[in-house]
Amino acid sequence: MKKWLIRIVVLVMVMAIGVLAWMAYNMRDRHPGYEVSISIQGEEREVPIKVGFGKQKITPQIFDTWNDINQDAKYRPDDGDTYNDDNHNGRFDAVWIAGFSNSKPANGIHDDVWARAVVIDDGTTRLAMVALDAVGFMYTDVVDIRQQLPEELNIDYTIIASTHTHESADLIGIWGPDAFHSGVNSDHMAYVKNQAVLAISEAVDGLRSAHILFAEELSGQDSLLIKDTRKPIVKATGIHVMVAVDARNGQTLGSIINWANHPETLWSRNLLISSDYPHYIRESMENGITYAGDTIDNGLGGISIFFNGAVGGLMTPHPSLPFSDPVRDSVFSEPSFEKTRTLGEQIALLSLNALRSSDTLKVLEPISLQAKSIQIPLENKVFRLASAIGLLQRGLPKWFVTRTEVAALRLGPAEFISIPGEIYPEIIYGGIESPPGQDFLSDPVEVPPLKTKMKNSIHFYLGLSNDEIGYIIPYSEWDAEEPWLYLDQNDTYGEENSLGPQTAPIIYDEISQLLDALNNPNH
Repeated sequence: MKKWLIRIVVLVMVMAIGVLAWMAYNMRDRHPGYEVSISIQGEEREVPIKVGFGKQKITPQIFDTWNDINQDAKYRPDDGDTYNDDNHNGRFDAVWIAGFSNSKPANGIHDDVWARAVVIDDGTTRLAMVALDAVGFMYTDVVDIRQQLPEELNIDYTIIASTHTHESADLIGIWGPDAFHSGVNSDHMAYVKNQAVLAISEAVDGLRSAHILFAEELSGQDSLLIKDTRKPIVKATGIHVMVAVDARNGQTLGSIINWANHPETLWSRNLLISSDYPHYIRESMENGITYAGDTIDNGLGGISIFFNGAVGGLMTPHPSLPFSDPVRDSVFSEPSFEKTRTLGEQIALLSLNALRSSDTLKVLEPISLQAKSIQIPLENKVFRLASAIGLLQRGLPKWFVTRTEVAALRLGPAEFISIPGEIYPEIIYGGIESPPGQDFLSDPVEVPPLKTKMKNSIHFYLGLSNDEIGYIIPYSEWDAEEPWLYLDQNDTYGEENSLGPQTAPIIYDEISQLLDALNNPNH
């Protein structure tokens, strides 16, 4: 009896050690020793700025479709849902849509999703900026793309951002068939990374001497298309636009639109792959808008890229928010592609009007850039578990500490900050509060707002850039325990999808330091 007991104890210990080793392997650093530390102060020179654009599809292949018997947009065989073995291999090869819930396989494609790139070269520094139509893209995957770039492209720094569409394939891992199985298809992930490299290569091949037109739409008209779903009400209004034209012939090479709103207009029951409203922004900027035989706007041509902004808080085109369509003289309330089109076209029209009233056409001054890797405590217990079981494949350089990256750069009259997640707008624009119910008795920490630290006249805020760490919540507004903020009866949304309460102070401090170095190089 004693021998059997010893054997059982030994077996349990071996199994425990095995589980711990498996968890440690899942949390391993995917890029040990990787670190970014860049400080470039552009110097005046006679070499003209060159700009190139590229785009490559990252649309997943839909192998199998399915039958949603009770129309709840969740694949549940226990409810009678069945799949169609369209590729005849005897299993359900699902493409899991990310953004709202588990168990949501795609049933087709409405519009292609993309990797869209712009490359800017001042003769000394070559910068690549890519936007992926994805809900998010983690830092370890960003590094993979950087390391796959051919040396002959001569890229000095690469930004990989996500549009944050809630209607594309899972590239994070937490929107699979259930809470314990990843939604990431490794073959598709490899395809996305390769297509991002090809988009950058295409942009390099398309480099042309360029003039740049910057504009901002700050009238507040876009606020009608945004709902802030968490107090304090601070909407991330403002559209930031950049257009590059060929210096030889004046043809548009491409455009950048930077605006903050969740691309979730189609909401939770849509089963078609889509980039949501960014699709209609880009189509309108490139090809114009026509209706009933009339041309509403001709567009610009070239390749248009959408970068999201400060979407935390939560900035959303919520179903409760009706959209008036001035082109079709209609109002759309329920989630639909018509409502999504209305949103995208209105942002494009506001952008085009702002560009046509702008007089900032000029050859860019040299690129100045500050970028660095940083480390943030991983305090979220669910994220810890997800990392331990391999659901999140981001890797940890230290015990429950994650690595990410921030950057600040200047292009002529424009200043950009690269933010690795969904930052709350009040950290950018101001308006942080210390409401009753806060978990930590604290005055606002992330002050003054980052906007005031940006010295140039045109601002771009690149959210979900080089990482998706989740919500970046002001420390004095952190609320994971009762009593709830503002003594409301219901809990707040956001903390469950954040690394932890130290995230915002760290991000704020690090970006502040980069902006100081960018604008005060001699200090």
